[in-house]
Amino acid sequence: MARTHLPAPYHYKYIAGNGIYIIGAHTDSPCLKLKPVTKVSKGGYLEVGVQTYGGGLWHTWFDRDLAIAGRVIIKEQKDGSESYSHRLVRIEEPIMRVPTLAIHLDRDVNDGFKVNKQSHLAPVLATSVKAELNKSAAENGSVETGSPKHHSLLLQLIAAQAGCAPEDICDFELQACDTQKSVIAGALKEFVFSGRLDNLCMSLCSLKALIDSSSSESSLEDESGIRMVALFDHEEVGSDSAQGAGSPVVLDALSRITNSFSSDTKLLPIAIQRSFLVSADMAHALHPNYMDKHEENHQPQMHGGLVIKNNANQRYATNAVTSFIFREIATKHKLPVQDFVVRNDMACGSTIGPILASGIGIRTVDVGAPQLSMHSIREMCAVDDVKHSYEHFKAFFQDFSHLDAKITVDI
Repeated sequence: MARTHLPAPYHYKYIAGNGIYIIGAHTDSPCLKLKPVTKVSKGGYLEVGVQTYGGGLWHTWFDRDLAIAGRVIIKEQKDGSESYSHRLVRIEEPIMRVPTLAIHLDRDVNDGFKVNKQSHLAPVLATSVKAELNKSAAENGSVETGSPKHHSLLLQLIAAQAGCAPEDICDFELQACDTQKSVIAGALKEFVFSGRLDNLCMSLCSLKALIDSSSSESSLEDESGIRMVALFDHEEVGSDSAQGAGSPVVLDALSRITNSFSSDTKLLPIAIQRSFLVSADMAHALHPNYMDKHEENHQPQMHGGLVIKNNANQRYATNAVTSFIFREIATKHKLPVQDFVVRNDMACGSTIGPILASGIGIRTVDVGAPQLSMHSIREMCAVDDVKHSYEHFKAFFQDFSHLDAKITVDI
């Protein structure tokens, strides 16, 4: 591979074999994704067939105002020939809803609301009567006759957002999403109420930290490593995909960067040994109504700063060295930091941290901002912890290479 020459001053200190300092997070969240065939008609209603993605709290999806967002594959005409492209679409207004059953028809519902994911979660799009009356002049017939796989009404709504004709939609990857916007809330405006905090909060904080820590020439003059943010899809379903943390993308990036500055293949293992990964994924704040669900000495609090996650069975990749480094950065910048381990009698979740640590051999610490209602359609965290996370990540980028040079341990 040819040597890459970077413009001054961005290669003052870096040489091939130096470390790469990464904050890794994921961008996906549990949701309802549209099936390849979405057309469902039952009891005089047009419904949309969906499949569950990840481990969501599915009862929270009932009685919410839902829209659709995602990617659409479009057929186009260019210079007299067909071509194909993809477009991102989001229908802003609520077009669907998953209604609950009235308590009069299920008197025991408050003793246990059990969701059948196949039969109970299909959102209602319209009634058949109104759909019939709303015939499209272009189709010159019922909205039900446009596609064997999808309601024509649904295709019309998607096409309007994509700026194309319904018949030009070749395929799509779409998901249902809540239309309620994120807000700063609580009696003292101390909380963020939002969907998908897990894990867009960590994605945002890491990206802003990377940008702000590298925004001036002086901030990089003494930097001997490479600063990187890696955002992955499919964490909620195991990370085994081309876009997931189980793919070779990070190892490829480390290899390409190192080999761009030297053809010596022995330098890549050295670079990996000198590198460091912060696996950033939201953490469980102590719930005041379920305090027995937390281990008594490890109860992360709102406003308490980033949580360092530990697990003896390697569900998190943190060890004494990596936690010390991250904690030492917090101490220097007077930032709060907390610890978490799951109770011994409960199962522990996991993150991209162990996947990348085991696949690459990179030093890793697992951290995250504390939140409540994780995997609900509507989650909450503290405003202060968003600020703490950003400042901690920024300090990591700025200070890691200097701190790491002072540490002598056998990894």
